[in-house]
Amino acid sequence: MKPPVRRHRPQTRSTRPVGPAIELTIEQVGGEGDGLAHGPVFVPFCLPGERVLAIGGGERRELVEVLEASADRILPICPHFGTCGSCAMQHWAPEPYLAWKIERLRLTLARQQIETEILAPFAAAAGTRRRVALHARRGSRAMARLGYKARKSWDLVDISVCPISDPAIQVAIPALKRLAAPLFEHPKSAPTLHVTLTLSGLDVDISGVERKSGGLSADARVQLAQCSAQADFARVTIDGEVAYQARLPQVRLGQAVVNLPPAAFLQATPQTEAALSAFVSEHAAGATRVADLFCGVGTFTFRLAQIAQVHAADFAPEAIRALNGALASTPGLHGVTAEARDLVRRPVLAEELKKTDVAVFDPPRAGAVEQTAELARSSVGRVIGVSCNPATFARDARTLIEAGFTLDRVQPVDQFLWSPHMELVGVFSR
Repeated sequence: MKPPVRRHRPQTRSTRPVGPAIELTIEQVGGEGDGLAHGPVFVPFCLPGERVLAIGGGERRELVEVLEASADRILPICPHFGTCGSCAMQHWAPEPYLAWKIERLRLTLARQQIETEILAPFAAAAGTRRRVALHARRGSRAMARLGYKARKSWDLVDISVCPISDPAIQVAIPALKRLAAPLFEHPKSAPTLHVTLTLSGLDVDISGVERKSGGLSADARVQLAQCSAQADFARVTIDGEVAYQARLPQVRLGQAVVNLPPAAFLQATPQTEAALSAFVSEHAAGATRVADLFCGVGTFTFRLAQIAQVHAADFAPEAIRALNGALASTPGLHGVTAEARDLVRRPVLAEELKKTDVAVFDPPRAGAVEQTAELARSSVGRVIGVSCNPATFARDARTLIEAGFTLDRVQPVDQFLWSPHMELVGVFSR
């Protein structure tokens, strides 16, 4: 028996589509996860082969009803799905959902004339996200409204659960709402709580609090600290400035335990971090010297240093300080040097890589144009690229291929579950 299909209604009068309801047949799923019918017409929450009723005008319509459902349609596990703007694809069975992501990756590589072996994807499970960004809006004196932005809107979906998140974060949602309550002294404040689950407990960095009026009052800071203590949060910071700290937030990276700076980058789930690290370590085996570029707090550095000497570089000085701080207490390393360096304005030069066997790079979404150019000029024999953006990965891969590298294989990683987002790691050899 097919699962029931909910009607989907616009969130606000201002965003309500206009125009007559029309019947459409969905041919495929587009790049943002919406169903695509002939026209083209995009309709969210639809699957290939479905017959649907949609309302609106132009290319973007809203789903009214699924008249004939796909066999691949499943019941979403979140009560907020369809209104919350975070997840787009909870209604699709896992196997065809992942197959769609792999095909998108193949097509992205093909646009740069790249063919390679694409390994079976590693997929994150529900309830494993250790990092979330929750938007807050004014509520009662005791509790703010907290959640994610609604689809195509600045409105907030006030959540009670978040199935993508680790249970420790979900349990803390009421406490996080109380924490956010005193943040609205200034009418322009629109706080976001960046929540990270660490070995020491929850680490919360708050952005979006208006500072022109002098920031939070002393009373608000006292209330913030009291809420933090009651919830037993490890640390609460406002734009990196400590407002409350009971314990240093710590994460384990390989054999190292690292004190996490406020708002530091971490892979979104520990399981996908482990999968990426296993791929990187496997393909760095046999090296004597490794360059770990865009290293962050050492996601790959400490694991690579069990194989070879490592030189690590990242644009964030606080991340490098955290990495260096963990070196003395981490056994079994071959030696690590680390520097804070802007790898866009000042990439590690080919001449500096003369004694390097393997280079690893894990850049932001914009990719690593400047650093890739130096890797292409270098004598490095193997390059391992980690990316959160297949399009910029493919562009940088083309630079390496034109310099004589081959992209041997790619490991896709579905870290941001039920979104159109796909991450990957690939290995290049000369």
